[in-house]
Amino acid sequence: MKSLRRLLLPSLTLLLLTACSSSDKTQSGNGQEIVVGATMLSMQNEFIVNVHDEMEKKAKELGIELITVDAERSALKQIEQVESFIAQKVDVIIMNPCEVEASSPAIAKALAAKIPIINVNSETSAKPSAFVGSDDVESAKIALKFLADKLGGKGNILMMQGYMGQAAQLKREQGAKEILKNYPGLKIIAQQTAEWDRAKAMSLMENWIQSYGSQINAVFAQNDEMGMGAVKALSAAGLKNKVIVVSIDAIPDALQAVQKGELDATVFQNAQQQGAKAIETAVKLAKGQTVEPATLIPFQLVTKENVASFIKPAN
Repeated sequence: MKSLRRLLLPSLTLLLLTACSSSDKTQSGNGQEIVVGATMLSMQNEFIVNVHDEMEKKAKELGIELITVDAERSALKQIEQVESFIAQKVDVIIMNPCEVEASSPAIAKALAAKIPIINVNSETSAKPSAFVGSDDVESAKIALKFLADKLGGKGNILMMQGYMGQAAQLKREQGAKEILKNYPGLKIIAQQTAEWDRAKAMSLMENWIQSYGSQINAVFAQNDEMGMGAVKALSAAGLKNKVIVVSIDAIPDALQAVQKGELDATVFQNAQQQGAKAIETAVKLAKGQTVEPATLIPFQLVTKENVASFIKPAN
């Protein structure tokens, strides 16, 4: 993460993060080196950076060229980036969609140009050549079932939403509400977006503390960045021991927080497998091979009891 931050400037859209130096290049069906263009939702988001790290690692391992651009959360910019990849005649495009609907035209443009396009981590309403990611409905069901058990089926929950209109936000909300149907004693008393952002989540949590105070029993944050922001605000207000917080992704910060007892639980989303399998799928498509239309990687609940198995030893 630190090394990537040194490479990232907000004004830069193009990130030439992988220039393959291997002499053993993987070739496409036409005998040329495979070139993959990737447009990512936001390279300021730690989980997305983790997915990209694995894409980069797998691209080097397989001897292909990966050109990455940062959509900076703009679906319009993402479509323009896909158009640029089409003009460059890349072999395959990997898109980490900004929005379900607004990013969908990029799919049609790529397919019309006869360039396979893979959605990684997030979805569009338009059907790509393949999808690699996880079922976000499942992640929220795991998180809300944890809260329901901890609260004994009764209590007030605040829900921090992700970037509105993105697949993860929509599906995590859907999954949460499916579980809540089974627990009439659980109530969402407020829900609002903090746009996957830690600082925005902290500010939102401070406002909620002012509004709801002792009525708050739990917080479901749709990602760890927001969960960590909520924990910080609750701790500052002296309420953390009274409020259960669960979030999703199991980024390193969140795992450390679970181990320390600051964050009650997170739901592990496997960035490594998503990134690696996206590149593996891209290589197969470049070679004209058949791929699975959807590769789904399961989520896992992480609590203090099992967190040690998810924490990677320091290098």
